Amino acid sequence: MLLVAVAGTAAVGAAPAPGAGPAAPAKAAGPRPLGQIVPAPASVSAGGAAYTIDSGTRIRVGRSADAKKVGDALAKVLRPSTGYQLPVTSRDGRDGIRLRFSSDPSLGEEGYRLDSGRSGVTISARRAAGLFHGIQTLRQQLPAAVERPTKQTGPWKVAGGTIKDVPRYGYRGAMVDVSRHFFTVDQLKRYVDQLALYKVNKLHLHLSDDQGWRIAIDSWPRLTTYGGSTQVGGGPGGYYTKAQYKDILKYAADRHMEVVPEIDAPGHTNAALASYAELNCNGVAPPLYTGTAVGFSSLCVDKDLTYKFLDDVIGEIARMTPGKVIHIGGDEAHATPHEDYVKFMTKAQAIVGKYGKTVMGWHQLATANPGKGSIMQYWGTDSAAADRKTVADATHKNGAKVVISPADRTYLDMKYNKDTKLGLAWAGYVEAQRSYDWNPGTYIENAAPGSVIGVEAPIWSETLVTTKDIEYMAFPRLPGIAELGWSPASTHHWDRYKTRLAQQGPRLTAMGIDFYKSPQVPWVSE
Repeated sequence: MLLVAVAGTAAVGAAPAPGAGPAAPAKAAGPRPLGQIVPAPASVSAGGAAYTIDSGTRIRVGRSADAKKVGDALAKVLRPSTGYQLPVTSRDGRDGIRLRFSSDPSLGEEGYRLDSGRSGVTISARRAAGLFHGIQTLRQQLPAAVERPTKQTGPWKVAGGTIKDVPRYGYRGAMVDVSRHFFTVDQLKRYVDQLALYKVNKLHLHLSDDQGWRIAIDSWPRLTTYGGSTQVGGGPGGYYTKAQYKDILKYAADRHMEVVPEIDAPGHTNAALASYAELNCNGVAPPLYTGTAVGFSSLCVDKDLTYKFLDDVIGEIARMTPGKVIHIGGDEAHATPHEDYVKFMTKAQAIVGKYGKTVMGWHQLATANPGKGSIMQYWGTDSAAADRKTVADATHKNGAKVVISPADRTYLDMKYNKDTKLGLAWAGYVEAQRSYDWNPGTYIENAAPGSVIGVEAPIWSETLVTTKDIEYMAFPRLPGIAELGWSPASTHHWDRYKTRLAQQGPRLTAMGIDFYKSPQVPWVSE
């Protein structure tokens, strides 16, 4: 039987979590049953003796620089809590933790195999991403106390057997809205660490909106110096310099995560319009905006300057961003007549293509002739059947793809219930079960075969100001959405999942995360 449990939320190389608390002695119990992790592995064969990490354990990586980076990342997590040196060595051996590359084609680009027995644990993969995902599994097989930043008691046992694991989808994302409220580089890094543990591989950054522009553009400097100077409620706002953006890119890439930058247009553009009067059709700049209404702003579709602006912005971002995808928004463009919207989105797609990137947009792109191979991000609700039909029809044209992000399933800023102090409720209340209990593969009825490429969990920040706010709203829903993206559909079963999720409570606590204790989950202590 495949048994799975949610694991901790700090990822490899994470900074110490604030409020992690004093050391707690680990129980001298048997190892966690093999496969009790989130996301659920594709295949688990449990059996044989467990391996115990001890003072003599070495992390053996051979002579591969990529394997060494993964080994160093693992050691950085395990050393504080175990108190062991855990040297990362190129010396071969049949003991310890071994990271090696495999020629097995069935592992694909991100899959891995984990073999555990009395003498050690071997993780093999075709690519470094697979090794990295494998060490997340190894971490989750260990007691929750392994996530603490101070020395713990142990023992550190890994159950015997074999896991062979590959993802269901290649796009497993999470979005952070840094425009409504700005979040610093360090705050993003902390969230990236948490995402990586759940094998999320895309970080979507919503970098512009009515309330703030958050990425430096050399050719249009007032976008940040003025347009980034405030946020919802009138706070100081902020923005990322190019050096800071590159730092985020590298931090994510080191965790095998691709950044998807979003410049939302033609609506959600008040910060840009306020920064440059000439972008407005009437030549008059509106004031900066600190409210939360939507749908009132629009770039001037008939001005040639609009497309020079867009070309400059996308060009600068594309040259910095190694990832394949640039998101151009396109949602809630209520102030843009439909004919103008189609004209704008057609030109915007061409500009993205000019820089060798794949276009991504919110699902309204489906109404504007999505280009070949473009990606539509569906954010409607279960009741929006007409929108899903429009998206499905578009998948049969030009090979358009879909990432699924139903607002009433995956929006992490939706309130859990009427008593939730943070968040919004326009898409309804979204408890833990609702966020997990659906199938991305069948959600868009009659979509072209293979057109659904993954899922994403956005978190919008109208009401979220601090890291604590983000974590309370993200957990425990994020792990379940990550599982929908990684694990085979056959493993999805709420009654089994909620038991596995319950076992995650101690790990979240160990990492200093104040998560929502859903009454739908039978939380346990460890």
